Amino acid sequence: MSTIPRLAPRRAVAAWCLFDWANSAFPTVIVTFVFSAYFTQAIAETPELGTSAWGIGMTISGIAIALLSPALGAIADRTGRRKPWLAALTLVCLVATAALWLAAPEPGWLVPALALVVIANIGFEIGMVFYNAMLPDIVARNRIGRVSGWAWGFGYAGGLVCLIVCLFAFVQADPPPFGLDADRAENVRVVTPFVAAWFGLFAIPLFLLVPDRPRSGMGLVEAARTGLRTLAGTLANVRSHANIARFLAARLFYIDGLNTIFSFGGIYAAGTFGMSVAEIIQFGIALNVSAGLGAAAFGWIDDRIGPKRTILIAIAAIAALAVPLLIVESKTLFWVFAVPLGIFFGPAQAASRSLMARLAPPDLQTEMFGLFALSGKITSFVGPALVASATALFMSQRAGMATLLILLVAGFLLLLTVKEPKAED
Repeated sequence: MSTIPRLAPRRAVAAWCLFDWANSAFPTVIVTFVFSAYFTQAIAETPELGTSAWGIGMTISGIAIALLSPALGAIADRTGRRKPWLAALTLVCLVATAALWLAAPEPGWLVPALALVVIANIGFEIGMVFYNAMLPDIVARNRIGRVSGWAWGFGYAGGLVCLIVCLFAFVQADPPPFGLDADRAENVRVVTPFVAAWFGLFAIPLFLLVPDRPRSGMGLVEAARTGLRTLAGTLANVRSHANIARFLAARLFYIDGLNTIFSFGGIYAAGTFGMSVAEIIQFGIALNVSAGLGAAAFGWIDDRIGPKRTILIAIAAIAALAVPLLIVESKTLFWVFAVPLGIFFGPAQAASRSLMARLAPPDLQTEMFGLFALSGKITSFVGPALVASATALFMSQRAGMATLLILLVAGFLLLLTVKEPKAED
């Protein structure tokens, strides 16, 4: 089977990076800071019931993502082309996201709105599998980390800019534009079709400019059979690499904890500290700025002290900042302890990729990075499930969020057992 050139034109690389700018609007505005807060404050009868329901929804989508993404990725590797898969999944996300405009501030919309969020999140997350898999085909191996970092930066910037536009153009606009009815929360609900339009518009260059692999000529049934057989072989192969297996096990815990903290940050701020949607957007802007600064600042620290220590520092700092956030009552103190959390989110994830690159044998890099991607998704439902169940049991958001400390501590302790190779001079 022929393959596409290793080096794509610069415009294709730029278009690939721009897709991160495009898609970051969804997790930032819908999942984390705006619609999730609107869901718990305006649609659910109480913030506690809303938090529990949101956690159930994220759990359902997490299980679906864990089951489908590795299998679909393995099948797509056999069929060849990735852009048709990405286009279909992106369209699912866009349609479901735009439909959230219909979710009026009434309890009767709780289940339909949650169903749309679950569908949109599944489309988004599985689509990311195909998006990420395109990177090694458009740049040389020695530029993968650099281009990935550029895209990561575009993502932070895209989420930040979209949040700012949503805040000033819609949520805080007085009067709201286009005759929107603030009493029906239309100035908040309008962010959902806006995010869909943002995502769709800035995603277009990827589909026009980024090259794709040619069709393999293999039928779907044969592709499924071969792809799943390869996936099973990869899973079996990792058992012969105990050190890598320990790292992936550690990452299962701490990445799930970090992602859930980020996903439920807006919900926690709204329900426990009574922050308005406008305040939550401001909080989201501040968190994205601190995350971007942290990712940039820790790049040289990773090179100097190693990725394992960088991850341990980040996990410890996040846990240390999370404890007072579970105790304080003041909104001001919430800002004081919450905004610095962002500084350590980027380093924990970027250094994880760096450590995987050092641990993986040169002849197994691709397979091991496939497992690396799987380790970030296969237990993505655990954190939301813990938050949902503890919140419902104790009728307390603080109790729900406190369970995430268990994941961070477990990941930290497991990571201590990983042996980090010495850096090459």
